[in-house]
Amino acid sequence: MSWETVIGLEIHVQLATKTKIFSGSSTAFGAEPNTQACAIDLALPGILPVLNAEAVRMALMFGLAIDAEIPKRSVFERKNYFYPDLPKGYQTTQLAEPIVGAGHVDVDLADGSTKRIRIHHAHLEEDAGKSLHEDYAGQSGIDLNRAGTPLIEIVTEPDMRSAEEAVAFAKKLHGIVTTLGICDGEMAQGSMRFDVNISVRKKGAELGTRTETKNLNSFRFMEEAIKLEVERQIDVIEDGGRVIQETRLYNGDTKTARSMRSKEEANDYRYFPCPDLLPVVIEDSYIAELKATLPELPDAKQKRFVVQYGLSAYDASILSADRVMSAYFEEVVTASGDAKLAANWVIGDLSAALNRSSLELGQSPVSSVQLGDMIARIKDGTISGKIAKQVFELMWTEGGTADEIIEKQGLKQVSDSGAIEKIVDDIIAASPQQVENYRGATEDKRPKMLGFFVGQIMKASQGKANPQQVNEILLKKLEG
Repeated sequence: MSWETVIGLEIHVQLATKTKIFSGSSTAFGAEPNTQACAIDLALPGILPVLNAEAVRMALMFGLAIDAEIPKRSVFERKNYFYPDLPKGYQTTQLAEPIVGAGHVDVDLADGSTKRIRIHHAHLEEDAGKSLHEDYAGQSGIDLNRAGTPLIEIVTEPDMRSAEEAVAFAKKLHGIVTTLGICDGEMAQGSMRFDVNISVRKKGAELGTRTETKNLNSFRFMEEAIKLEVERQIDVIEDGGRVIQETRLYNGDTKTARSMRSKEEANDYRYFPCPDLLPVVIEDSYIAELKATLPELPDAKQKRFVVQYGLSAYDASILSADRVMSAYFEEVVTASGDAKLAANWVIGDLSAALNRSSLELGQSPVSSVQLGDMIARIKDGTISGKIAKQVFELMWTEGGTADEIIEKQGLKQVSDSGAIEKIVDDIIAASPQQVENYRGATEDKRPKMLGFFVGQIMKASQGKANPQQVNEILLKKLEG
């Protein structure tokens, strides 16, 4: 039986305002519990919320970045439910009239195609507090520092058909909000959280019953959770069961999921317009001002990288997707003078080292200038690409500049043709059978056989011989 996966996302993006959406309390991360929650955040009697204009500006910037409809008016409502970390007993949010209407995000997929993911809307709301379940002897603690933190919740249409598509979209969205500067993108700190709605169906059939897996805070966890839930739903249906609409939680440490509660409907929350907040009315002149301040967004940056640096569309899409990475890459290009080598090292060795060490790019032990200077030494022939990997590893673990490491470790590439010729002569003299086989082989087999001699020469030179000169001299000797 052929199954199709249908995925929609709800993304909570914490806005990078200094204060909360309805109060002057700080939004700084890492403060002692309950030191950043004032009377307004707690909805104590007699208080009145005041809307943070910066939160409105950031939400509208997002709307413009995804080419969304911007309604002239939006309205705040109260979403009523009880939970220990929701001190008001309701959440101030938007439902019927959100601040950002329908838009879209175009995503580049691994097969080279581009897919448009539709955004249903994005609305402003306040965050709840946080329940702490560790170190309380069987009890839970409540930290209300997050209560009242401004969020935009972005709701997509169910346009994604695989975990890979969902992750590609999530990464693109991360790049947009960080490039705009409206979110710091620190997912481990809860700055972006993903709720994933998943259903399966036979191809061409009506939509199946969906489940929602909440609060995923990494791309890896999202991919794992989707694949696990898709497999679970298919197993349930194929075993004759029925998928139940419910809210689920995924544990990234144990790679397991569990049911949390039955899924609520909108009428369960008894929404009604907030009596303490006036409708927000947006003027055309303000939208025009915001459009003029939009930075270069990932799609535009990708096109520029292709034209300016001669990169492939794939490499350009990776390097332009994240504000930190694109800035790092361009700094490497400036220091090295070689965009293609810079792209290869940033996407390849640097990214691999960051993944191995579970580090973000901003935490890299190798700075953009260090990497750029090392690439410049490859370009000017001081070191080979192979030796560069040793230099990079030492920069990563011990620090220092490429020049310092090359000098200290004696890694400078041998480009003296006389010295290389002597090594080539020695290897040829020591390999009479291989030489005879090579000279007797057909043209199509010779390149593979040449690898034996190159390997021996590089081994004899401890990897320091200039590869281009090795090939030139070796071919001359073997075919002369």
